[in-house]
Amino acid sequence: MTRVHDMGGRFGDGAVVPEAEDAPIFAKDWHGRALAVTVASDFLGQWNIDIKRHARECLLPQDYSRFSYYEKWISALADMLVDKGVLTLDDLRGVERETTHPLAERALKAEEVASALAKGGPSERPSDIAVRFQSGDAVQTLRRSANRLAEGGHTRLPAYAAGATGRVVRLHGTHVLPDSNAHGLGEAPEPLYAVAFSASELWANPEHPSDEVVLDLWQSYLEPA
Repeated sequence: MTRVHDMGGRFGDGAVVPEAEDAPIFAKDWHGRALAVTVASDFLGQWNIDIKRHARECLLPQDYSRFSYYEKWISALADMLVDKGVLTLDDLRGVERETTHPLAERALKAEEVASALAKGGPSERPSDIAVRFQSGDAVQTLRRSANRLAEGGHTRLPAYAAGATGRVVRLHGTHVLPDSNAHGLGEAPEPLYAVAFSASELWANPEHPSDEVVLDLWQSYLEPA
């Protein structure tokens, strides 16, 4: 069963309208603050990027559907802060603490932001799992887009590509498996491939059947075609 965020190829959501080239980076002042507080919270070391993505996926469908982009960020962040015991509901309500927060020393300082962001968050790791596919190989994705490790859990295999046949374009190396990493089950790195799918393979009536969609997919999502 997919979550509300898995919208690719779904009908009824309207056209995707790109922003104008001269649009401001942040449409509203609070959007920049939402980004800043999210990045700063990441450096507390209480979660990883996959846990963070899963938190956004777990927002109530009625909230996810009506929230703007940064409202989703802030709402999921509030959930994680409470779930991980970093903050309490009173903290979120603005009740002042009488003591210094135990994670205060991990706070990201303004002068550290540029260097911290420049480091990024590389996900490539060594792995003992043998590479199963090579460039040009025909592969098929699993017919059910779901996390096989955690029921209802996070996965990077989109529903619209489940059961589709494509070809391997390249091997990216071995990377952290989100399905495991999002649920505290370890990084479990495995081979990651760029796989190309024709539009006619993914959708019944594509406007341009010869177009291709390239997805980055982990080896455990794939089978020989």
